[in-house]
Amino acid sequence: MRATSLAGVLAAVLLASCGGGNTNGEAGKPAAQVLADAKKAAVGATSLHVSGSIESNGTPTTLDLSLAKGKGGRGSMSTSGLQFELIRTGGTVYIRGSDAFLEHYAGSAAKLFHGKWLKAPATTGQLASLAQLTSPSALFGTIAAHHGTLVNDGLKTYKGLKVVEIRDTSDNSKLYVAATGIAYPVAIVGGRKSESGAIRFGGWNRKVSLRAPKNAIDLSKLGAG
Repeated sequence: MRATSLAGVLAAVLLASCGGGNTNGEAGKPAAQVLADAKKAAVGATSLHVSGSIESNGTPTTLDLSLAKGKGGRGSMSTSGLQFELIRTGGTVYIRGSDAFLEHYAGSAAKLFHGKWLKAPATTGQLASLAQLTSPSALFGTIAAHHGTLVNDGLKTYKGLKVVEIRDTSDNSKLYVAATGIAYPVAIVGGRKSESGAIRFGGWNRKVSLRAPKNAIDLSKLGAG
């Protein structure tokens, strides 16, 4: 549940349309059940938007991704100032990195990839871990699996929204879940200073357009994918 579970996937999900009216009953449930309900709601959605920034052990990571269930995702990420764009469609992952990103990972060959899209299989090779960030089921499976003892702190307000706060006692990080309407996750907010920041979730069930970039360089044919 921690914000750092995302950092563990990469190096490491805004606002839910909660609506008005009565609460949805999540405030009175055990913390583990609220987490399970939030995961079920998120995985059941056709699409979502994930954005925010976290810092884990001094490593800052930002992300802005739109995900489509069973199809893939697209957006941008940055870790330690190294920025890149990311697209996954079908079984292929595409990335286009900044010059600093390319120099860090490609060294003297960086100039060959300037401004170009690179591609590799989504399930094997160096880009497979990135592909997990474009899969709602993989993303929320990781979030749900990485946490300590959970406590339901009841109804709270986050960014003007009525939410249920689920707190991880091991690091004081918090998962906010919509308290009205469908129990979508709203945000994960870090606890300790070394694990700070927030990841926000929203854009539920909105259309996400995915298109494979043309003329991408196949890393698997270069022996690097």
